[in-house]
Amino acid sequence: MEAPNMSPLSAGDNPLLLIHHAPKTEQKTEAGKNNNRSARFKDPLTIRDLEDQHQVIDLSNASSPASTTHPFVLSFNNLSYGVNSKLLLDDISGVAREGEIMAILGASGAGKSTLIDALAGRIEKESLKGTVTLNGAVLESRLLKIISAYVMQDELLFPMLTVEETLMFSAECRLPRSVSKKRKRERVEALIDQLGLRSAAKTFIGDEQHRGVSGGERRRVSIGIDIIHDPILLFLDEPTSGLDSTSAFKVVKVLGEIAKSGSVVIMSIHQPSYRIFSLLNRLIFLSHGQTVYSGTPATDFSLFFAEFGHPIPENENPCEFSLDLIRELEEAPSGISSLVQFNKSWQMTRNPKMASDTDHQPDVDLEDAIEASISRGKLVSAGKNKNVQTFVNPFWTEMLFLSKRSNTNSRRMPELFGTRLGAQLVIACVLATLYWQLDDSPKGTRLRLAFVAFAMTTIFYNCAREIPALLQERNIFIRETSYNAYRVSSYVLAHALASIPSMITLSLVFALTTFWAVGLAGGFSGFLFFFITMFASYWAGTSFMAFVAGFIPNIQIGFTIVVAILGLSLLFCGFYISHDEIPSYWIWFHYVSLVKYPFQGALQNEYGDPNRCFLTGLQFFDGTPFDGLPNSTKIELLQSMSNVLGRNITGSTCLTTGMKILEQKGITDISKWKCIWILVAFGFLFRVLFYFTLLFGSKNKRR
Repeated sequence: MEAPNMSPLSAGDNPLLLIHHAPKTEQKTEAGKNNNRSARFKDPLTIRDLEDQHQVIDLSNASSPASTTHPFVLSFNNLSYGVNSKLLLDDISGVAREGEIMAILGASGAGKSTLIDALAGRIEKESLKGTVTLNGAVLESRLLKIISAYVMQDELLFPMLTVEETLMFSAECRLPRSVSKKRKRERVEALIDQLGLRSAAKTFIGDEQHRGVSGGERRRVSIGIDIIHDPILLFLDEPTSGLDSTSAFKVVKVLGEIAKSGSVVIMSIHQPSYRIFSLLNRLIFLSHGQTVYSGTPATDFSLFFAEFGHPIPENENPCEFSLDLIRELEEAPSGISSLVQFNKSWQMTRNPKMASDTDHQPDVDLEDAIEASISRGKLVSAGKNKNVQTFVNPFWTEMLFLSKRSNTNSRRMPELFGTRLGAQLVIACVLATLYWQLDDSPKGTRLRLAFVAFAMTTIFYNCAREIPALLQERNIFIRETSYNAYRVSSYVLAHALASIPSMITLSLVFALTTFWAVGLAGGFSGFLFFFITMFASYWAGTSFMAFVAGFIPNIQIGFTIVVAILGLSLLFCGFYISHDEIPSYWIWFHYVSLVKYPFQGALQNEYGDPNRCFLTGLQFFDGTPFDGLPNSTKIELLQSMSNVLGRNITGSTCLTTGMKILEQKGITDISKWKCIWILVAFGFLFRVLFYFTLLFGSKNKRR
């Protein structure tokens, strides 16, 4: 697309304010800069103009060589990083260029992933020594998140979304709202073609239970969702791990095309095949955090090992040979120190150009290079008006597409909700038949108390089934928010709203199955309150499970914590031991018990009628040694008691009302509607705690 003739972007209007320039050995004059800029831009565009035109880079021609007018160069110098006195990176330096693939190789534990994290800004600045610059500029975190992408080794994807839907969601997250829906779809279609996923575009991602795309296709989808915004810097941690040789080759070949489209690609890889090795442009071999080789695979690699005294045999994979040699040296008494020292001297004496690469910077500074990349359609999520946008979409837009994705994935896995609904229905039917039509006798009261306590506890245990899904989503959330795909707050609120329909359904099914079957009181108004109690319990329960899933490391620990807390909540709810009987040092647990409030509210709904009697004179003997006596004998005993007590007690005299039962259980301190509001407040409290656990627990940075 030919750009219209517009006024140039002045230096004062430059939006890239988060760039700190590292010292340079030679400074260009302002006039020289302006001349260079004039030569590079015939009809330069402002960022606002570009966004108004909704330009998106066309990936259909991504394999063509990238423009070298403004190449990007990532330099890293003297990187060192240690944990608990163990040095994971020891004085690592190197350079990676636009249009090339830099591969970081080494055995397990060599420091490959640590170096990737250091270059990608995933290590706290206070912990990492050395410098990482792009075109001589040190990047602030916010800008780095916008112009880069990090592809994790784990494939964290929603299983029941298609390849096309997954990439489209990423486009909605990463491309600004100024880009039209049509342009976003064109971007996705072009990316599908570049990644070689056309035949799998309509196929579900899949998981262990659902058939989906192949392993190599999943890996390419994982790459695609992180490069949807066409980043300048692309970091990949073991992108070929777990793939067969053909799939791994296809993945690296795609990475080469991405590099040629104008990106700096840096990847870690364990042991590449010969074909993959031939696709790499620059290598760094690590061993125990030290550099044992840095150079090109084509011209320098064989010469290096030959001069070290271990020439690579013909017809042997050079990478496999070198890795085997490094392993042998690591196991030797002297270790790899000889190879490390030889690499340093070899770089200085035999390859001075390579030794100076780490100090080399391109002629153009970063601001101009990014302006040029924007003019080519790159970085469509870049900010305007002198600042860099942290998020490309507003809060409500993020909520909309997060809710849509969650509902789509859940709708296509009906067995998950069906299992919860089925379990709830089975439990409700068992309770309905076990406590069928309870009367107002002392036995009926005792069984009614047991029914309410068990029913409320069951709801919270049923909520625990969400923990596995929540943990899977948390991992996806960490990956997506590490580069500002959306806000933490929009995710928390969208997750809460998306769960409401299922909570309503489960509550309604349970209430309809049990309320009239058990013979609970209050008619329709009583049923309505019972349903609201169920719903409020589900709200508090799911919020609590979300909070737990926000900080636990795995499912086993999560279930252990939940079972322990819910068990104590049942113990202190007031069913097994009343409020007045709880020791003072444990009374606090009574008030934080999740089961207390639905249990108390449901009982007040049941026994709140002051005119309803639950113990008559004849029923006074139920459950005592006198229970089997004839009614006439019981009446005579009542008359004797009347004479002693000075009160006339007959067989029909009401001895206990519902309020008396509530007083005996110690649950008259809070009204039933206050119990509902406290449950709702608990739900909001846990959602807020969930927000903070995600906000502070998902930084995804090493310390």
